[in-house]
Amino acid sequence: MKILVINCGSSSLKYQLLDMEGEKLLAKGLCERIGIDGHLTHKPQNGKPVFNEDVAMPTHTEAIAAVLDKLTSEEYGVVKSMREIGAVGHRVVHGGEKFANSVLINDEVMAAIAECIPLAPLHNPANITGINACKAVMGDVPQVAVFDTAFHQTMPGKAFMYPIPYSYYTDLKVRRYGFHGTSHRYVSKRAAEMMGKPIEELKLISCHMGNGSSICAIDHGKSVDTSMGFTPIAGLPMGTRCGDIDVSILEYLSANTGKDIKELTNILNKMSGVLGVSGVSSDFRDLDTAAAQGNERAKLALDMFHYAVAKTVGSYVAAMNGVDGIIFTAGIGENSADTRAEICKYLTYLGIEICPECNKKRGEDTFISTENSRVKVMVIPTNEELVIARDTRDIVEG
Repeated sequence: MKILVINCGSSSLKYQLLDMEGEKLLAKGLCERIGIDGHLTHKPQNGKPVFNEDVAMPTHTEAIAAVLDKLTSEEYGVVKSMREIGAVGHRVVHGGEKFANSVLINDEVMAAIAECIPLAPLHNPANITGINACKAVMGDVPQVAVFDTAFHQTMPGKAFMYPIPYSYYTDLKVRRYGFHGTSHRYVSKRAAEMMGKPIEELKLISCHMGNGSSICAIDHGKSVDTSMGFTPIAGLPMGTRCGDIDVSILEYLSANTGKDIKELTNILNKMSGVLGVSGVSSDFRDLDTAAAQGNERAKLALDMFHYAVAKTVGSYVAAMNGVDGIIFTAGIGENSADTRAEICKYLTYLGIEICPECNKKRGEDTFISTENSRVKVMVIPTNEELVIARDTRDIVEG
């Protein structure tokens, strides 16, 4: 079965086409500036040329049509016709408490995704748009929703509840949801394979570190805690997000700057994190360069990030009463040897020993801990698209 994986934003659409016989990537690409003028970058994996040109995309429907046109074209295509695509898998950011697993999309599921719009106002509407666009162009081809929040639905109440009036949970659904669940699910299963043990016997901590970062405690294959909360702003200091702060800071800043809650929330989401502290960049590579050149604020921003990750890992060791393996993944986790080394310096009390040569590797599945390390430390490139494709295949075939 060939499966088209869609990750739809408000003005963009990422896609991959995979052949699930051998789980082979056939093509991938990106539609940008949808609703403005439109641009398509299409990358076949069969040696055919890359398409990288402006294409009119007034709506997501035209974007999907443009993608299918390139996938099936003689010059850029990887399949002969649209009929070869057996199903579509969609990344959907928020499923609330309704979805603990991926599901076949029907009218009831669409209504439930819409009900979660207040919890993810920037993402769920775009996800709905992408689903509707595929339906308009592809007709009755089965579509599956894979939720970022689903993996974390196994968290117990002591982990997901906030210590606020209980009615805010029952009436308004205020609780910790967590995100990056598809990534945490993929790398934890891969870690178990690498360690040669059933995931049901392991205690793992997954560190998804990119411009957005979250950590997940995975006890015997189930998420039991995660650092992001009601929204993705919570937890670690990130590229532009502040992470956990004292909520009273908002009242203080409002009184002293005249900014309202909406303005301040925007600042905490888009102008804070390591960008806000360093004044240099939200890109950790830029921070590494600046810190090496003596920029103290860039160094402070990096130190704050390393410290926050190590503290969170330590708290999850306590939550699970132990840990067998720690995983680094996503852009920073997969590629920054310095970041991994600095975080692991805090964790030697766990009996962790890092192999400096092994830690130089990037972008591949590998152990970076020594054979004598009591806790195994791994780098595992995440593959959320493959998880979406697998879930889609299993649901459609099953």
